[in-house]
Amino acid sequence: MKTSIKWLSHYVDLKGISANEIADRLTLAGLEVEGSTSLAQGTQLVIGEVLTCVAHPDSDHLSKTTVNIGKEVLSIICGAPNVKAGQKVIIAQNGSILPQITIKKTLIKGVESNGMICSLLELGVDPKTLSDTQKEGIEVLGDDAVIGGDPLSYLGLDDVILEIKLTPNRSDCNALWSLAFEVGALFDRKVKLPDYLSFEKIGGPTQLKVASETLKCPLFIGKKIGKLSVKPSPLWMRQALNAVGIKSINNVVDISNYVMIETGQPMHFYDAAKLAALEITVKDNQSGIVKTLDESDIHLHKEDIVITCNGKHIGLAGIMGGDDSKIDENTHGIVIEAAQFAPYQIRHTSRRVNLMTEASLRFQKGLDLNAAHKAVMRSVQLLIELADAKEIESTVIYGTAETEKRIVKVHPQHINDLLGDVYPLEKDIEIFKALGFNPIMEKEMIVCSIPTTRLDIEVAQDLIEEVGRFVGYGNLKGTLPAMAMTQGGYDERQQLRNKIRSLCVGFGMNEIVTYTLVNKDKTVEGVSPLENPLSLISPLSDERQYIRNNLLNSVFETVVYNQSHKIKDFQIFEISTLSHIDLCQERIALVQSGTITINRWQKETREADFYSLKGIIENILSENGYSLGRIRYEAVTDHPFFHPYQSVKVTLDKTVLGIMGRIHPLLAQKLGIDSILMAELNIEPLLKTKAAKIKYNSVVKVPVVLRDLAMVVSEEVSASSIEKVIMESAKSLVKSVEVFDVYTGEHIEKGKKSLALSIAFQAADHTLNEEEIQIHFAKILEALKTQCGALLRS
Repeated sequence: MKTSIKWLSHYVDLKGISANEIADRLTLAGLEVEGSTSLAQGTQLVIGEVLTCVAHPDSDHLSKTTVNIGKEVLSIICGAPNVKAGQKVIIAQNGSILPQITIKKTLIKGVESNGMICSLLELGVDPKTLSDTQKEGIEVLGDDAVIGGDPLSYLGLDDVILEIKLTPNRSDCNALWSLAFEVGALFDRKVKLPDYLSFEKIGGPTQLKVASETLKCPLFIGKKIGKLSVKPSPLWMRQALNAVGIKSINNVVDISNYVMIETGQPMHFYDAAKLAALEITVKDNQSGIVKTLDESDIHLHKEDIVITCNGKHIGLAGIMGGDDSKIDENTHGIVIEAAQFAPYQIRHTSRRVNLMTEASLRFQKGLDLNAAHKAVMRSVQLLIELADAKEIESTVIYGTAETEKRIVKVHPQHINDLLGDVYPLEKDIEIFKALGFNPIMEKEMIVCSIPTTRLDIEVAQDLIEEVGRFVGYGNLKGTLPAMAMTQGGYDERQQLRNKIRSLCVGFGMNEIVTYTLVNKDKTVEGVSPLENPLSLISPLSDERQYIRNNLLNSVFETVVYNQSHKIKDFQIFEISTLSHIDLCQERIALVQSGTITINRWQKETREADFYSLKGIIENILSENGYSLGRIRYEAVTDHPFFHPYQSVKVTLDKTVLGIMGRIHPLLAQKLGIDSILMAELNIEPLLKTKAAKIKYNSVVKVPVVLRDLAMVVSEEVSASSIEKVIMESAKSLVKSVEVFDVYTGEHIEKGKKSLALSIAFQAADHTLNEEEIQIHFAKILEALKTQCGALLRS
């Protein structure tokens, strides 16, 4: 933000304070000054009068002039096309140092030249603030310019501009008036603002109507001025606007910009005669095109906020007004607009159309609701003074134009504890008074009434920060924080996170950390999304408005990014806490894409499949003390994220942890990615359910006997249900069951499938003989036939 020291001095007494001192104190108080520049640069500059001007004898584009600078008359050769006798001009004398040249006596085509007649460009003035005439020729001063005087002082260019980098919490300092209070408090100087309040009640009957049909515009203030004069702005206003990089247009437009800088409230003036009706309505969900003041055609999206009149678009709200209702030399009456618009929407629209304006930047950072009313009153004051405003009508307001001051309390001891030093109560009170907080004491508490401009002051800690800022962060003592110390160590949640993280990394997976904030669409569907997701009151963007209620939607962004950059083979995971008003849930999301490495040294790989991901999940659970017998899988056929035939619900005991499987083909197509394996599991139950104690089992010295079994079952029968029946039928003799083949097709009845299993038999105390095995094998076949409808495949 550009700040003119000269303009600032209109509201706070800066006598005896240099620009460097102001910059240093502001920076130490948290308002970082990135740099300072002079509006114009040059030494030994003086105002002169051109006495004579004749053509150079040996040139068709140079002029030979004589110039009176008061103490002497100089002969100067000038190449500007607009130089004439009788003009008051800027003279750089011999020895003068300009931004790109040092002036000295010289011969130009045989004629001596002692100095230079300057243009503002040659003095380093920002070309954006200059007219085409000023860019092409020398600067011609007014008749009141005093010969021999200081041209920079006459033009108001004897100014220093501070470039202040405002933090997001200090949007109030976008208003020069607020910055004046800040500087006044830092240097203990009084602040005096223009007396604009008396213009609040000016206005007769009006037919103007204003309204808003969108929640993105909670406040809209309108006021009609029936008669005024459009003319050039006075020199002091042109100088002030030029100093902060705003080009002067005319008195009416300049007043809107001048008030915006003063109050921080963007304004817009409409030519009343160009409005189809005296009814202005703010809307969204509009289509079509808005032609803006810079003659750009902006194609509207449904989320854009638009100013309309009688069904016609007359402005892109918070960014730029429409070309059809702009102020020009034929304007005789105007309608004033001062409004509040949703910051996130202004930011989104401004970026989409690539149109960043002074107004949009201020709306994006948030505004004081009272600023709109102040700006209207101040505009009326200046329009009366500078534009001969008459036939002023009453102010029309949609929404609430004023807000109550917030009350924030802090205990003096709390200030000392947090800042690590002892500050007298009188010092605290003095600082709060200087900031306009009107402090009073109530039962040992300092009670402050916070001005509506200070959106950042909400709790006691904010008040303590103000004390710290004004004492000076460099003056704070280095002390240990006042807190109870406890023995260090990880809690159970941290230990679980770290253990799972180490396991996943051991499986060759990479950990990712994705955004916690998402858009609304990503909260609608997911793996067991938490209901009623929390949303931010003032989001930076509608893409980051909600606190996520599921993990996979965020992980998909990483998958899309990697696959779109030709990275197809990867394994990733994320562990994160999903938060809600009364719920905190720890979850993990896992993704396998393409091939996975089994042996890095031998470069052995395999395609990721259902069982590779299932193995990782089972290892995570078993390593945390949960036996595979406590894990159950149930087919999932109707989830929009997961393949209807390659996905399961994962259950620990009777608690559903989540879902794992292959991505649904339609979702993969929508995201534009290849098929992946994925899972999202709630690991909160691992903190609440009891893990099995690890028991010692002696090494069994008898051999394992393997038997393979192929059977035909209905396609609806799951492998896990068959495994459960086998384990229960043979009791302790069956050590493991592994499915190694699934077949459907030729020679298998429609609606059936063939399963091939390997069953491991082992007794604890003796080697099983063939007869024992056959007895238990027969029991298994009978149980499978009875409970699962399985038939032995021939």
